[in-house]
Amino acid sequence: MLNLADTLLSHARNLHDRAAIVERGTALSYAELSDRVLKIATLFSTKSLPPHAIIGVALRDTGLHLTILYGLARAGFVILPMDCRWTAAEKESVARHFGARLVLCESGDVLAPDIATETVDADWLAAVNKLTPLSGFASNGDTPLLLSLSSGTTGRPKGPMIAHKHFLRRFMTHWINLGLNGRQRYMSAMPLYFGGGRTFAMSVLFSGGTVVMYPPPYSSLELIAAVEDSQVTSLFLVPTSLRRLLELSDDRLAPMRKLDLLISSGGPLTPAERRDIGQRLCGNFFEYYASTEGGGISLLSPEDQALYPDSVGRPIFSVDVEVIDDDDRALPPGQVGALRYRGPGVAEGYYRDPDASREAFRDGWFYPGDLAAINERGFIFLRGRRKDVILRGGVNIYPSEIEAALMSHPAVGEAAVVAIPSRELGEEIAAFVQLREAVDVESLRDWCKERLAPYKRPKVVALVGAIPRNSAGKAIKSGLLALLPAET
Repeated sequence: MLNLADTLLSHARNLHDRAAIVERGTALSYAELSDRVLKIATLFSTKSLPPHAIIGVALRDTGLHLTILYGLARAGFVILPMDCRWTAAEKESVARHFGARLVLCESGDVLAPDIATETVDADWLAAVNKLTPLSGFASNGDTPLLLSLSSGTTGRPKGPMIAHKHFLRRFMTHWINLGLNGRQRYMSAMPLYFGGGRTFAMSVLFSGGTVVMYPPPYSSLELIAAVEDSQVTSLFLVPTSLRRLLELSDDRLAPMRKLDLLISSGGPLTPAERRDIGQRLCGNFFEYYASTEGGGISLLSPEDQALYPDSVGRPIFSVDVEVIDDDDRALPPGQVGALRYRGPGVAEGYYRDPDASREAFRDGWFYPGDLAAINERGFIFLRGRRKDVILRGGVNIYPSEIEAALMSHPAVGEAAVVAIPSRELGEEIAAFVQLREAVDVESLRDWCKERLAPYKRPKVVALVGAIPRNSAGKAIKSGLLALLPAET
């Protein structure tokens, strides 16, 4: 395997008239996609860019964006995904940190003069279409492909350098463990900046399937209508989007039950949510535990959800997982410790960050910072992030356990738990709750009393209009303390 884009040439020969990308009712065939990818690669290859130059991609979620990703891959350049919704300052900071030689922008984007930019618009595409495509691009499986940010834009961003060979092995797990392959008509309904949104869409094109573009924003009813109208067979959503769908009646959700495959990743679901998704949305529902640095870790299948509803499943194909103590010694089944894993899709380290690399990548293992336990059958049970553990009076408390208890209340839509300083106990527990229907704080406290030991009950329960989330749908816990009432 020389380059991920090699497969598009094969599809152009063998599947030339099959729809590769469908956008607003217009289809781009594999013959057209392969030609456009080669022309985009030709455009960048004729620029004065060094081999494996880093190219920022700050574009809207379109079929052209997806095509550009493969064009950069074809030419052997490194993709630096950048959220087009970031401010100019955020884009500039990330571009400088990783040494981007060029940033692809939307019309109207203005970055600092020292950041080279190129506007991608109708004129840009027209110029690309006039090019005579080159061939014989030099790259192989070890060629770097992607710098995918793993910590947003605040503080010091981290980006693992992922090569073509890593992505290929991640694609393999999609075929082997999920059945996401060339037979699928997949809806791309998450931002391409987000790792899952980008990787699943690229994987389907690699396999010869069809990607139907339907990017956010959209309402739940709009998404359901699009699923029905486009006759897609597979869909990936983050938990926040799935929770919004579950608020609708079964009649409204009926088109979703025609899906062959529904995938969730990017955050944990409660056992009740998993059950409801499988029963009300799609019977072939998989929860995929993954990381930016290493791709898939484990998978909870429909069959296993009934047996272990609070697990994230067992390790996927070719991945080894361990739970260890502070001295890197494997712990026996059932004990909570730091999770680490290794596999052929895992990056070797962070780009331009040796300190973070030494901390997270050791002896062939990647340490994602999650706490977990593994039972005798190999099922993984997450217990939260190591950095999020609350140390109350010397006792470790895992926020995910409290969040799950709160979210089992029928009136609670979302919950996030963080530590707050305590003079007496070191740290105390604050719970932020977004309601789907009216309920008072005392009722929520009583609910926790019935389900949690006294030392795990939140000292503060704050009702909020919305829990701040990033583009991947994950709660931004660093921003929650600002939502606390002033008298707390």
